[in-house]
Amino acid sequence: MLESLLALGGLVLLRDSVEWEGRNLLKALIKKSTLRGEQVHVLGCEVSEEEFREGFNSDINNRVVYHDLFRDPLNWSNTGEAFPGGPLGALRAMCRMTDPRPITIALDSLSWLLLHFPCSTVCQTLHTLHHQGSCCGDGSSVNVLGLLHEELHGPGPLGALSNLAQIEVTLGGTVGKASAHILYRKPRHRPTHQTQWFSILPDFSLDLQEGPPLKSQPHPDSHTLPVDPTTHLTFNLRLSKKERETRDSLTLPFQFSSEKQQALLRSEPMQASSHILYEPDVYDDLDPEDPDDDLDV
Repeated sequence: MLESLLALGGLVLLRDSVEWEGRNLLKALIKKSTLRGEQVHVLGCEVSEEEFREGFNSDINNRVVYHDLFRDPLNWSNTGEAFPGGPLGALRAMCRMTDPRPITIALDSLSWLLLHFPCSTVCQTLHTLHHQGSCCGDGSSVNVLGLLHEELHGPGPLGALSNLAQIEVTLGGTVGKASAHILYRKPRHRPTHQTQWFSILPDFSLDLQEGPPLKSQPHPDSHTLPVDPTTHLTFNLRLSKKERETRDSLTLPFQFSSEKQQALLRSEPMQASSHILYEPDVYDDLDPEDPDDDLDV
């Protein structure tokens, strides 16, 4: 399952945490893309090029094009090597490169970009990369691997990137055993969920392992806590069995019972069904000439 992440194309989010880092998985997917003959570009922001390339053999390193933004991200040294427009300009330039092979762009990391640029700008750039038909005239596909440290961001940026991604991989697991919860979003299809257990070998090859049974039900978002909407209500929305029986036995005022219907049918026409008996009180004013006599005006 992990080996076919890039088959659908688009944006693949690798969501890691302090307990389960995702850079090794990012490098394992880069190796898979390189061995498939794809053109691989790495936008390195968080670690040096030497540290990132460590562990790859010479064949993989020769095929990977590394864009070093870690050493001088804002081009303060003015060497002329930086892309115009900074890191986001480098991303747009990668998409404009003419190459008949599919292109894989690895972002190490999306969190660094979000901490230095507005979330809307980053999302617009990723959206442009996804619609490669408008910028790559040869029809080659563009895949984007984005490493995201989800503990560094609030629900706003996480939700925006989640809606933009075609695949989300959330890393987790148990002691000594890593797992990846994979969420697929396909056009005109319901999202599908799957869990894959794996380990990464020293040469960054994926070793898929057996684990608990795969679950197809939706995976709860770790940033969305379940909320009971009836917690702070001043009234009860649920009735007990006795309360339901009492409610069902009541006769509503606008409903006619069988006894009331029979009484109305037996009454004769033009016959008064009721009359008013009035007994005057001692303080009642019965003088028709001066009705306001009791007001002492």
